[in-house]
Amino acid sequence: MQNNSKELALQIAKILDAKKAIDVVVLDISHLTIIADYFVIASGNTEIQVRALCDELLKSMSEQGIEARTQEGYRHGRWVVLDYGDVIVHIFHREDRAFYNLERLWADSLPLSVHGQN
Repeated sequence: MQNNSKELALQIAKILDAKKAIDVVVLDISHLTIIADYFVIASGNTEIQVRALCDELLKSMSEQGIEARTQEGYRHGRWVVLDYGDVIVHIFHREDRAFYNLERLWADSLPLSVHGQN
């Protein structure tokens, strides 16, 4: 199952990257917690861009028959969280991402290359 999760996380990251998300990262957190295997973290410069990234991701994944289980934060456009089961997606406004700094909080995670193979 984790291999499918990794593929899903990388696919999500590539969709966000193609839509000009800022600093897209994938963190393997499977050895740290049971809540998920991967976090995908990305940023937008404005609340409108955060929502647009979320809309594009939801649309692209839905076209493949993959639906988010839950979605939080869309209305405010500051920190949107999408739950794809073993993959949790965080789309931040760049200021909020710097403030919450999930990469530091999950520093023991294993980062994956979005553009290459890991």
